[in-house]
Amino acid sequence: MKMGTGVSTQGETEAAIAEIVAQLEQRGGDSVDLLICYYTENHAPARLQQVLTQLYPKSQIHGCSTCQGVMTEQGYFSEQGSAIAVLAISDPEGSYGSALVPMADGGELGGRQAIEAAIAGAEREGESPELVWLSATPGCEESVIMGIQQVIGDQTPIAGGSAADNSVAGGWSLFNQQQQERQGVLVTAFYPSVELSFAFHSGYYPTAFRGVVTRSSGRTIWEIDHQCAAAVYNRWIDHRLDEVIAQGGGSILSQTTLFPLGRVGGDGSQRYKLSHPESITAAGGLALFTDMSEGEELILMEGSSESLIHRAGRVADEALTIADMAAEGSSGALVIYCAGCMLTVEAQMGEVVESIKSAIPAVPFLGAFTFGEQGCFIDAGNLHGNLMISIVIFGR
Repeated sequence: MKMGTGVSTQGETEAAIAEIVAQLEQRGGDSVDLLICYYTENHAPARLQQVLTQLYPKSQIHGCSTCQGVMTEQGYFSEQGSAIAVLAISDPEGSYGSALVPMADGGELGGRQAIEAAIAGAEREGESPELVWLSATPGCEESVIMGIQQVIGDQTPIAGGSAADNSVAGGWSLFNQQQQERQGVLVTAFYPSVELSFAFHSGYYPTAFRGVVTRSSGRTIWEIDHQCAAAVYNRWIDHRLDEVIAQGGGSILSQTTLFPLGRVGGDGSQRYKLSHPESITAAGGLALFTDMSEGEELILMEGSSESLIHRAGRVADEALTIADMAAEGSSGALVIYCAGCMLTVEAQMGEVVESIKSAIPAVPFLGAFTFGEQGCFIDAGNLHGNLMISIVIFGR
């Protein structure tokens, strides 16, 4: 297996792709079996698909929009909110299949259809992949994971991140070698010729504040410990939301990025899957970017800019440790870093890149900034969360 990255901040799509292709060719002219592309919303998915399929007609392609920019081993890239980056994988001894379907049946049907088509595309019917790389448009991620697992079971790791735009205005998109969607499920089934390892974590720590969800529906918590959810959460974070509550509700994204709600990820685990409160409803509900069920215990988590900067490198270290893999034995990596975290430390994103490079020096990697992260806890299976980091590292 060989991997290489290319990146451009040019606003004109054809010029950006030409720059990227030149970089890839400079790194070696191996055939490309899988091309993973992350791009900002100013680049039309239909045009990207057209150009890339012409250049790589025999490749599987996985394309997903990212928030504001991208990162690779070369650095963090964003020019007025514009960037494209690709990871080209050459692995003639492996098999890969990418499939994109419209969002259907609240996500569950889309998950089933997408993974079935991806496995067929890899020509490995009847065989579970080593990894499923997932990109779905936001809103139904838990159901998408459920649909995928109905086909392949719960032992295959699912990792990735939800499609994003630059302003949470619905400008996200997906594409593969066959089509593009504004609302869809995109998966790539990996059957690589090398071992891989993964880790899923965050840069947040539990506080003493906790409570039980006593009334919820979908992605909205109405009551915590039988009290108004917004009021309880506001007390926990030292009344930072007084003004929003006084105005009858509204967006709270920027005020809550460092104060997500956590749930223990497994029995006795010290790992937490996080939920980012995104708004307060007029009735005092707390709207999230994840599903929430009654009876679940919530723990207020807290982070800092410093923890968000250095956590990515620690997650990469953990992925290496889990598989007893040496950094020098790695061929490349995929990195998902929450868009909310990126926006909080955007001025220090160069340091985030350096933290990853400290764990996997001289290794190509592609990173995107997403509106939801998916990964696997060893003791709790595949999960969807917010404000998290998901990393997959491939052997050589």
